[in-house]
Amino acid sequence: MSVPLKRTPLADTHVAAGARMVDFGGWDMPLAYGSQLEEHHAVRQDAGMFDVSHMLNVDITGTQATAFLRRLVANDVARLSTPGKALYSCMLNPEGGVIDDLIIYFFTPERWRVVVNAGTADKDIAWMQRVAAAGGFEVGITPRRDLAMVAVQGPNARAKLWAARPAWQAATESLTPFSAASLDADTLVARTGYTGEDGFEVVLPASDVVLLWHALAEQGVRPCGLGARDTLRLEAGMNLYGQDMDELTQPDQAGLSWTVSLKDAERRFIGREALEQFATPCAFLGLKLSERGVMRAHMPVRTPLGLGELTSGTMSPTLGVSIGLARLPLGIEPGAAVEVEIRGKWVPATVCKPPFVRNGKAV
Repeated sequence: MSVPLKRTPLADTHVAAGARMVDFGGWDMPLAYGSQLEEHHAVRQDAGMFDVSHMLNVDITGTQATAFLRRLVANDVARLSTPGKALYSCMLNPEGGVIDDLIIYFFTPERWRVVVNAGTADKDIAWMQRVAAAGGFEVGITPRRDLAMVAVQGPNARAKLWAARPAWQAATESLTPFSAASLDADTLVARTGYTGEDGFEVVLPASDVVLLWHALAEQGVRPCGLGARDTLRLEAGMNLYGQDMDELTQPDQAGLSWTVSLKDAERRFIGREALEQFATPCAFLGLKLSERGVMRAHMPVRTPLGLGELTSGTMSPTLGVSIGLARLPLGIEPGAAVEVEIRGKWVPATVCKPPFVRNGKAV
């Protein structure tokens, strides 16, 4: 017997708008509302919005919350001291593999918010509870399924959100990237995203999200689906969990060494020993195809130093060429000429350093 797909509070809105719905990590999600290409360009040139309510907000509370998070994740949350500031990190297993990548928001030393990926949410909560019990941490770990989440992205995204919700402008206008403002107990506006464009991610009660969605649409913000979200994030050089990294991948192997803090020798976060003793570094870089064709995940890459493999690949709507992320032999540098096997043919490509596109322009 098949398990029914989970539905976000906006699911009926997507269906009514004619969206093509697909199974995404057990959730019924919109792939596109019409033209995926037009949705992509709307975000690069104007403003688009994404239903990301399938992602899970988790509140971490208690007097030991900070100590717990310093044990749980590879980056050091002690770096955060300003309320609303955010940190990107990986949560590792003892072998140094990535259980999930997540964003952590600081409010007080006793109150934090962690946003985890949809497909790993149940696994993540179980792991957090296990780490808390094993370490004797007295913390509250509270999944917030009562909340919804909308990402508003693009060069005009902030102005259009303020037009839809004028009362929010005063509290959010001064936000710097990777920071957030709490508008009330359950409404959070963060200047973060997954597209390489400016904008906001809004967390609010599930009962309020349909009204916000329609208000944004009235301001000309275009609904966008998973298809555009993937091409946008890949142009921005951003990893996708389960594709560019997983529990068998160490951060170094996914270009995420910058999310690991080894500065405090006394902080023994889970996975640290494995990273220090058994690290298996490689080059994690971008590729641009030099001829016609489309690169996809798992295609072999032939380099002067041996074989590599694509982890993600697509056709870039902004650049008009195929781009991808790849694990390559250590020593391969940007500018190197390589070949990608596409349907039995070796097609030339050039190694480059992501991102490919930032703020609407080729990098």
